[in-house]
Amino acid sequence: MSLVKAQGLTKTYRNGDVEVQAVKAADFVIEPASFVAFVGPSGSGKSTLLNMIGCLDHPTAGTLSVLDTDISTLDRGAAAHFRGSNIGFIFQDFNLVPVLTAYENIEYPLIMVQKWPAEKRREQVMRLLKAVGMEAQADKRPDQLSGGQKQRVAIARALVSNAKLVLADEPTANLDHDTAYRIINLMKKMRDEFGTTFVFSTHDPKIMSEAEVTFTLEDGRVVSTTDNREAIHV
Repeated sequence: MSLVKAQGLTKTYRNGDVEVQAVKAADFVIEPASFVAFVGPSGSGKSTLLNMIGCLDHPTAGTLSVLDTDISTLDRGAAAHFRGSNIGFIFQDFNLVPVLTAYENIEYPLIMVQKWPAEKRREQVMRLLKAVGMEAQADKRPDQLSGGQKQRVAIARALVSNAKLVLADEPTANLDHDTAYRIINLMKKMRDEFGTTFVFSTHDPKIMSEAEVTFTLEDGRVVSTTDNREAIHV
């Protein structure tokens, strides 16, 4: 069973009188509990694809199924509800709320989107803090954390609502080499522990080398697919 399936997926933007095709008739399948990267030069359509998978942008044509739901047919309200209930996001600049502690940043989606009761929220947040090794920093604000610690909090926040799909746009771009590898290994650990699928948009060779499946884009088209699962698990 596929977690994400795209057929003829197309996104066209209008710039004045000119139409720009950011994604052109893309076909791809992403399986559950996988570690996947969309790679390619700037302007190749990577971020646009992630935005469509994450219900942040709507396809112009084609079909896009996520968790057995054709999200290409959802209106804005239904898309927001689906996104909040099923998809987590990790950003290259972390996007943590500066006035909130690490604990509160992780808790935030459970209050604003899913409205979990207080005791259930606490149990879930503490579980994720422990999973990413940030229990001791629970009461620190983002300006008191290192880049790697901020990204750990961002990973926990993405997973706190039990998302089966996490989309990560250049998540290691602002991290040094050693920290980036630790974050990649942490995300793989989270995938193994929670069965989460991680999908990346990236230029980073470190993520490319660790991805199990790589979709290469050029000018909005998926031009090749590389499946490294057998090589990685040997």
